[in-house]
Amino acid sequence: MKVPLLDLKAQFVTIEKEIREAIDRVLASQGFILGPEVASLEAEVAAFTGCAHGIGVSSGTDALLCAMMAAGIGPGDEVIVPTFTFFATAGCVARLGARPVFADIEADTYNIDVAKLPDLITPRTRCIIPVHLFGQCADMDPIMEIAAGRKIVVIEDAAQALSAKYKGRPAGSLGHMACFSFFPSKNLGCFGDGGMITTNDGELAEKCRILRTHGSKPKYYHKTIGGNFRLDALQAAVLRAKLPHLESWSEARRRNARRYDELLAGTGIGLPTVRAYNTMIYNQYVIRCPRRDDLKKFLQEREIGTEIYYPVPMHIQECFAYLHGREGQLPVAEKAAREVLALPVYPELRPEQQEFVAASIREFYSA
Repeated sequence: MKVPLLDLKAQFVTIEKEIREAIDRVLASQGFILGPEVASLEAEVAAFTGCAHGIGVSSGTDALLCAMMAAGIGPGDEVIVPTFTFFATAGCVARLGARPVFADIEADTYNIDVAKLPDLITPRTRCIIPVHLFGQCADMDPIMEIAAGRKIVVIEDAAQALSAKYKGRPAGSLGHMACFSFFPSKNLGCFGDGGMITTNDGELAEKCRILRTHGSKPKYYHKTIGGNFRLDALQAAVLRAKLPHLESWSEARRRNARRYDELLAGTGIGLPTVRAYNTMIYNQYVIRCPRRDDLKKFLQEREIGTEIYYPVPMHIQECFAYLHGREGQLPVAEKAAREVLALPVYPELRPEQQEFVAASIREFYSA
């Protein structure tokens, strides 16, 4: 039985008519960059996240870059980011000439360890970027309290967390700004690259809109230097067709997670931990396991897709060697990087497929 890590075709067949109608609408309009489709998506995502503003951009990475530019982050500034994250979180900081300051994580949620934040803050700290990893929100209230007293900007990296909630409040509405990715593998994915910034701050929203079009307003008049961060209308139309299904897809992921929890109980494998105040959407279902690499190979031989998110923490990545990070510096993240493995959890996953995955894991460890 083949069990891919993600099966986008299974999703597509359920919404093909809606998707084709959305694409045809754009083709008929011949408007492909920004325009009414993007504006409508921005309003819909803003409403979905409980925010006043949505700014469509070209990718989740560009969302981070644009948001930090709007916040004035640049050379000499320090930005605190978790070391256990996708590269873009830290990479965008470095691209602006600022210094990434890497924080360790909680052992169970993999999110930034808030208790260690105060020790990382210096007079040069301008921004904190908590990552809502795997679809579970970081503990935002204490982060915002820490930031408020020091005039630090908080930008949520919510790339994996659209429709997740923290104490009943939607991801994307918790910081000063938030950044989403619509990469195809995300819980809401487009047919290429796309992203969104959400905020309740009208001034920051306007800065982001100007920055995404080379810093121009009006066209050809540039008061600042921005970038080409525009979202195209075809991607926006696809996302608008998918957005009404997102809550049901998120519930299906939670259902699949509950099934894994039952099937893998008693194996000794570390299962995902969800804080009582969080509503998680399981963009990934991540286990912790001994002999992780051998298990991954065993499952691959059985045509079961898995992935390691993430094998190398940021503080020991080669490109950040100039920051003098070293192994053993952030031990919780380093241990997680040696043990984590993501299993298939997409909404269309069938019970018998999950049973096969769990049986295979049990077989590996019993042998």
